[in-house]
Amino acid sequence: MEEDKSLSLTEQPPYPNEPEPIDPEAERRLRIKCDWHVLPILCVLYLLSFLDRVNIGNARIEGLEKELKMSGSDYNVASLIFFVSYFLFEVPSNIILKNVNPSSYFAIIMFGWGVVTVCQGVVTNFSSLVALRFLLGMFESGFTAGSVYLISMYYKRYELQWRISIWFSFAILGAAFGGLFAYALAKMNGVGGYSGWRWIYIIEGLLTVVTAAFAKMFVVDWPVNAKFLTEPERALLLRRLAADGGFGKMDRLNAVSARRTAKDWKIYVGALMYFGVVNTGYATALFIPTIIREMGYTSSSAQLRSAAVNLTAAGCILMVAYTTDRIRNRYFACVLGPVIGTTGYVMLLAQGSLSAGVKYMATFFITCGVYIMQPVTLGWLANNMGGHYKRAIAAAVQAAVGNLGGIVASNIFITEQAPRYPVGYGVSMALLLFAGLMSTVFLVGLRRENKLRDQGGRDYRLQESAEELENMGDDHPSFRFSM
Repeated sequence: MEEDKSLSLTEQPPYPNEPEPIDPEAERRLRIKCDWHVLPILCVLYLLSFLDRVNIGNARIEGLEKELKMSGSDYNVASLIFFVSYFLFEVPSNIILKNVNPSSYFAIIMFGWGVVTVCQGVVTNFSSLVALRFLLGMFESGFTAGSVYLISMYYKRYELQWRISIWFSFAILGAAFGGLFAYALAKMNGVGGYSGWRWIYIIEGLLTVVTAAFAKMFVVDWPVNAKFLTEPERALLLRRLAADGGFGKMDRLNAVSARRTAKDWKIYVGALMYFGVVNTGYATALFIPTIIREMGYTSSSAQLRSAAVNLTAAGCILMVAYTTDRIRNRYFACVLGPVIGTTGYVMLLAQGSLSAGVKYMATFFITCGVYIMQPVTLGWLANNMGGHYKRAIAAAVQAAVGNLGGIVASNIFITEQAPRYPVGYGVSMALLLFAGLMSTVFLVGLRRENKLRDQGGRDYRLQESAEELENMGDDHPSFRFSM
């Protein structure tokens, strides 16, 4: 199939109303090929991304605060500033990504955040650390939502959650690996005149820079110009995605489509779901090493024990993701996660009468609960966005607004309240329950809209011009939402 040069990089060409049936075996082979080319490199990059954004938690218990003369809420400020720039640059970044090759874009921003991470290892004062954390958020802002967007361009809706959860589990492995790696790198204390916490930043940053140098060769581009696909495979991929999305296309961003996107309630409820759950996600990443240490364990033991928590959570993510795709239901994970996580928070809020071992067990409940739900919120919103521009903008808004939860997480674990952290645990539990509530609102809204369309309640939109119908996205009356 010859590429239509008038198409954008992500635009799907039209197909006849009654295409030939798709060969299931050819489709299976194509899906496996995409799995091997799309996912592995993005998983590695996400591991490094998450490692570089949360390693401040590992550096903290190895002496960062003491050496930089930080006190009071300084650590909270250094943690939260990352999310400010992340929020500001998320949506612009995804709009840029829609019009460029992901392989080049990801390699550039990855190189940037790797250099910034190395620089954090040689800072001499608190102000420099804050400035570098701001730059880190700016460079990393384009990766998370961009990856969800790119993965969603290769898979049908009920194939997507398993892939997103595999990708997301590498962030959890990054947190686990960060604890183990930090444990080893801290042993370099004194080498070259640098403290152990500095080596955590320097070595992990260099690892990112080296990987960025090769990322261009391995990250796939959009389906219409992906080099790993043959022309028959490309045609088959575009056909199966077009059939899965029905008439839900939005390949042009104009005033009308921008208005449709801005007025879509699903984007905002999806962002609030993510906001509620992300708070706990970052709270565990930024503070669990400290929390475990304050249970009476040594710094080295805390690094190792935090790794065990995250490895268990990664296993839970994959089991739930497989189940959600099999039963074609995302909502159950968005209820199960808050129930498990809340159990852990209740235990820690009542920790005065609990042993260190029981409190440690509570961190498993919290971490597994939040990570059962978090990747599902990403996949669920992507499933219900029709059209490429809308999917790109929705993913960016969800990640941007959701990651404001990181600002909350950075400010609620008040140093003076250690080790009980009543505000930290109480607010995090409330936000996790809020995420569950928003997922219920999302479910009810989707069911109501599907029922309305089944009854012809949106057929009036068919009176729009043919040009508008082609660019209506999931507002098209034929589009049905997934639960």
